[in-house]
Amino acid sequence: MRSRPYKGLVAVAAVAALTATACTAQNEAQQKPKEKTALFKPGSEISYKKYGKDYPATKVKDVPGSCSYESISRKDYSGQTLKIISHAVPVIGEPTQLHAKQFEEITGGKVEVVNVPFGELHQKILTPLQAGQSAYDVMFYPSLWIGDMAPYLEPVPEKYLNTTGMQDVTAAYMDVATWDGKVVQYPVDGDRHYLKIRSDVLKDPERQAEYKQATGKDLKVPTTWAEYQEIAEVFSGKDFDGDGKKNYGSAEVTKRDDLTFSAFISRAAPYVKNPDVKGGVFFDLETMKPLINTPGFVRALEDMAKAKATWAPGGANFGLGDEIFSFGGGQTLMSYSWDDAFIQAQQPDSKIRNTVEAAPLPGSTEVYNRTTKSWDKKANQAAYFTWGWTSAVAKASSHQEMAFDYLCFFSNEANTALDLTIGRFGVNPYRISHLDPEFWEEQGWDKDVAKAYVKTLAGMEENPNRVFDLRVPGVNQYMSALANGVAAALAGQASPQRALDGVAREWAKITDQIGKEKVQSAYRNVVVLEDES
Repeated sequence: MRSRPYKGLVAVAAVAALTATACTAQNEAQQKPKEKTALFKPGSEISYKKYGKDYPATKVKDVPGSCSYESISRKDYSGQTLKIISHAVPVIGEPTQLHAKQFEEITGGKVEVVNVPFGELHQKILTPLQAGQSAYDVMFYPSLWIGDMAPYLEPVPEKYLNTTGMQDVTAAYMDVATWDGKVVQYPVDGDRHYLKIRSDVLKDPERQAEYKQATGKDLKVPTTWAEYQEIAEVFSGKDFDGDGKKNYGSAEVTKRDDLTFSAFISRAAPYVKNPDVKGGVFFDLETMKPLINTPGFVRALEDMAKAKATWAPGGANFGLGDEIFSFGGGQTLMSYSWDDAFIQAQQPDSKIRNTVEAAPLPGSTEVYNRTTKSWDKKANQAAYFTWGWTSAVAKASSHQEMAFDYLCFFSNEANTALDLTIGRFGVNPYRISHLDPEFWEEQGWDKDVAKAYVKTLAGMEENPNRVFDLRVPGVNQYMSALANGVAAALAGQASPQRALDGVAREWAKITDQIGKEKVQSAYRNVVVLEDES
């Protein structure tokens, strides 16, 4: 890992020149805030309770600093309007709205938030940027879109990089915020995929005996996808928690236009990320030939197709929200996407609170070697840092200071501490301080649950065998093509090999359309993240 992560990437002259070039007229138009008396005392208690009964009564202290309630409330933005685009409510859209309301209350400025469904978000953000229009000052979006967005983003000013919150961001998520040596995205979230499982079922002597009789093996947290499937099959369709309702084995994100590509990459990671082979998992870096239809990816899609029998009713069309509430609500035994389902399970009113466990993504007993074109017979596990929500300020914005102050406030220590505990918000650990089990114990988590959770997340930061998303221009096209191929295989319309062969052809066409050298240059940044340890 790099000691100063956001300085670890190689700068590309063309983009650096873009970043350094400022529009004089625009800078002159920037409006500075007036100063006023602070509305908060240093260290004030902060709670969301007054905003409605859907928010927990949890209280935290306002941490002193330039992003605190006390500091931001000294700024008078009356007469100015900030325009923000974000994802639909609740995931990231709800905290965007909440913090906009708070920002208005304490600064006097007006904040307009537009919430957009995931399938429309990319176009709604990028089209105005490409046209040179300042439709939005602040944008919230998946960080893997950085290859498309970077030319239109204002680098984060030094004074914000030096805040206590920013200095606390982990190495991996400073890397995610960085493009060609410049921090152009403002970290507000840290996403990775890992395994969630009902620990009450694992520890139940009756279930242990049932599993032993069915498989001849001891029931434990699965360490491979084969074990995951076996456990899911044994318990799917049974009432394993005694509430009179059937439970199911696995909740997965399978909806074609709702992040199924990320779920598939989780399954593929241990089969395709060989620690002994450098140079990328999605393309051959030298030729830019797609690798998406190679044996490791095919094996993963075969696994995913087998898993259908263990899904809950409607599970073949689960979006992220469905997965969150299926596992988080106790319907399913296991899940493996973002933090949200685990945090949902740990809500104060959850019937399965403190009966869940976090663990690394399942691995494999062999990993494909694309150099030798054969399988290496060895245990393999790969950490998958799957995009995560991010935020940024448009270069074309005439309210850049207000925009950065909003993001600084959005992500201050008090707000983040509260946001992390609300499962539907989609804000997950991205700072070093978030990886302290005591923080989670203070939220009412059992000690063992907190320790396993933090150990899982921290272990990913330390794992040198890592997969990052495809952060290149046109990434939405690539991921849409992949989602279509996965969906076709899951629906039985094509074999996994044939489906991924089709994806590979589509990827080759997309690369030709965008320009091989342009995609290759961006992809080198991804490979650096994956290959450097």
